Amino acid sequence: MLAEWSFVGVFLVIALAFPPLGLVTAWLLRPKRPGPIKKSTYECGLETVGDTWVQFKVQYYIYALIFVIFDIEIAFLLPWAVAHMGLSAAQGILPLIEVVIFVGILVAGLMYAWRKGALEWI
Repeated sequence: MLAEWSFVGVFLVIALAFPPLGLVTAWLLRPKRPGPIKKSTYECGLETVGDTWVQFKVQYYIYALIFVIFDIEIAFLLPWAVAHMGLSAAQGILPLIEVVIFVGILVAGLMYAWRKGALEWI
């Protein structure tokens, strides 16, 4: 029984050894030429003027995350529609129920975010 699972152990050892091995190899092979130009702050091709640390409101990040989540979930509707494109009316009722449930969950999540005030841009 243990021999059947030995490949899992080998895979686990390789998976745990691969990232540190890659980092050590990259550290050994990298060019080591530090200088004042390489250590200077670089942002958009210009030297920064004044304080470079700017605090943003957390609501902006939440707003962006909500947009990304709903955008990606809506993108799942296109492959779903293509997969069920050739179904007849009798066969297409179950996929229709599935997509109504999916969109209903999206709308419920949007309403929840709206009530919590996550969509306020102030």
